[in-house]
Amino acid sequence: MEIYIEPIGQLINEFSKLPGVGKKTAQRYAYKIVDMTKEEAAEFARAILDCKNRVRYCKVCGNFSEEEVCEICKSRDKSTICVVRDPRDVVAMEKLREYKGVYHVLHGVISPMDGVGPNDIKIKELLARIDGSVKEVIMATNPDVEGEATAMYIAKLLKPLGVKVTRLAHGIPIGGELEYTDEVTLSRALLERKTL
Repeated sequence: MEIYIEPIGQLINEFSKLPGVGKKTAQRYAYKIVDMTKEEAAEFARAILDCKNRVRYCKVCGNFSEEEVCEICKSRDKSTICVVRDPRDVVAMEKLREYKGVYHVLHGVISPMDGVGPNDIKIKELLARIDGSVKEVIMATNPDVEGEATAMYIAKLLKPLGVKVTRLAHGIPIGGELEYTDEVTLSRALLERKTL
């Protein structure tokens, strides 16, 4: 016997597909939607569809953008590229208001245990961006096993190209994630980065 009527059960099922949302939280979200006015629910649905229709990846760096090329790539100093795992890490770095270069989003890290190799993330695209104007590449992947392996792999590819490769200093705890690191720790890690 089904506990929920079909529309509520379907909504709970959809919410529970979101990362970090368990069955109880999904249930609360579904009940909140049911309690909304039709106008509020329509606005919520419009926001989801609007986001899906307007947000894309920048063709240069891979960050979220509404345009073909994001504002950061259009307006920033391109001599320094900060390499991050995903667009959420760009947001974490931007909160500092200290970094003035551009980014490169890998959309993952090398993780053989998960079947993710170098060809499965945006390493070739990073190498294609390295020209005479790029002076430094900052590896800002998470300080966990996969992040470290990815940083070292990319550093080995970049060294023959004559580019300075640095790594964020380890003020960030091993196993931590940039997205959840406080701004003071992240700022200190950026300032104390070191050559690989």
